[in-house]
Amino acid sequence: MSSSSTSWLSKKQKLYLVLSGIFLTNALVAEIVGAKIFDVAETIGPTTASLLMPFGGTFGYALSAGALLWPTVFITSDIINEYFGRPGVKRISYLTAGFIAYSFILIYVATLLAPARFWLDVNAQPAGFDINYAFGKIFRQGLGIILGSITAFLVAQLLDATVFQYLRRRTGRRMIWLRATGSTLVSQLIDSFVVLFIAFYVFGNWNMQQVLTVGLNNYTYKFIVAILLTPVLYLAHYLIDRYLGKEHADQLTAEAVQGIPTVL
Repeated sequence: MSSSSTSWLSKKQKLYLVLSGIFLTNALVAEIVGAKIFDVAETIGPTTASLLMPFGGTFGYALSAGALLWPTVFITSDIINEYFGRPGVKRISYLTAGFIAYSFILIYVATLLAPARFWLDVNAQPAGFDINYAFGKIFRQGLGIILGSITAFLVAQLLDATVFQYLRRRTGRRMIWLRATGSTLVSQLIDSFVVLFIAFYVFGNWNMQQVLTVGLNNYTYKFIVAILLTPVLYLAHYLIDRYLGKEHADQLTAEAVQGIPTVL
């Protein structure tokens, strides 16, 4: 194998590794912090909140903290899909789902460990505060959240990859915004509601109105922010094309459209 071929393979591998790292890290952190539901209007102000969540005035401004990170996951997933196709997205999606399950198991085990007495004492303020109880309450993810998170994540990612490649074949290299936004529009409709329904309605104590309210807020926020971040998507494509070289970038995207597995 020539040095130029070796250099090309090395660049391709490094690109997939970096994109996968960004994807996995943001997805994992989003799942861990996703149990917190916060009020967007009180956090950033009602005017800004109404722009990001136009239905908030009717349904309330509650939003999952994990939703803040998903736009980064969307962009990274679309870039992986563009250059490595559906097989590349499936590979990192399955790997990420496995790491999410593994992380939840380790976190759950950590909450079962007997707390050191001095740790309880030095963190006993305000009076009566039980840091071990708080630690468990915050980090202990129940079965419902684990099942909801992994199910919604995998279904949404595989659906996103399928819709993205369908639009990619229809538009060629043109209209990046259409396949990125279109795949997000479809996949996140599933993700935003499935995780809440399984985690908090089936296994939790939410009513259906709460599920629909937070789910709709999550969906509209993700979709609007994904549109706002479209320039970032174009910038990423420009930088990657320069990094790989136009000829190699075109070759990689052509293989992605045809579904040719890329050896990494």
